[in-house]
Amino acid sequence: MTAAETAIETIQREMTTFARRARASAGRMHPELSLVSYTLLGHLEESGGCRATDLAAHYALDKSTVSRQVGALERSGLIERRLDPEDHRVQVLHLTEAGREILAQVTRSRRTAFRERLADWAEDDLIRFAAYLERYNSGPSEAGPD
Repeated sequence: MTAAETAIETIQREMTTFARRARASAGRMHPELSLVSYTLLGHLEESGGCRATDLAAHYALDKSTVSRQVGALERSGLIERRLDPEDHRVQVLHLTEAGREILAQVTRSRRTAFRERLADWAEDDLIRFAAYLERYNSGPSEAGPD
């Protein structure tokens, strides 16, 4: 195996560990909010609201999966449906005030956790790591498994 192949294997393993840690920490930050729920709430905040089908397309998820998540978030009072002012046949999902509060709480907790985990990193390392993540995430995406 070449050094590059070994590095790619290490990256894959470490990113899988990162994803597992993110899923586990989401439950600790707010017991009622899964990583998927947190991600959907974050997307709704960023976008200012969107249709459920837009969420499914954005995350390459099955519509039924998104429908279940949206239903749970609605029942929890974290999101609501509103008619699109331009097309009254379309319902747009928006955060409720409770949804904004919980999202802000979890975001603060996550930010604190990242800062603690990276506290002893040199500034140059942090800047380089951030640039590498941006570069990786800006690359071509695919609908297949990561």
